[in-house]
Amino acid sequence: MSKERAIFLAGSCAYPTLEMAWRGHTHYSMALAGGLCLWLIDRVCCGALGNKSLFLRCLTGAGLITGVELAAGIVFNQILGLGVWDYSQMPLNLMGQVCLPYSALWFGLTLPAMALCQLCRKSDLLA
Repeated sequence: MSKERAIFLAGSCAYPTLEMAWRGHTHYSMALAGGLCLWLIDRVCCGALGNKSLFLRCLTGAGLITGVELAAGIVFNQILGLGVWDYSQMPLNLMGQVCLPYSALWFGLTLPAMALCQLCRKSDLLA
């Protein structure tokens, strides 16, 4: 298995698992979003910005995750009408799909996400 696929798969498992722990339920769309988020964090935060400050990399990761969440929310919640989540009651939300409190949480979660990417990249099992 390629390391990129392993990173996507790890994100596809991690994101729904975190959501299950946080909300008690999840949706298959979160596996897709999680895989894409971790793959982007690997490419951008660990790759292109790998030599930049940790603050900038975490801020970028929060932006990437928020962007994926917004796109997924528009597709799954607004276009398809699945009602996976609704942040309209949260402060500083955008279209009920993303909000500042969760973006701040994504900032903090970017750090273990980058560590998971490095673990996948260094793993001899994936060679």
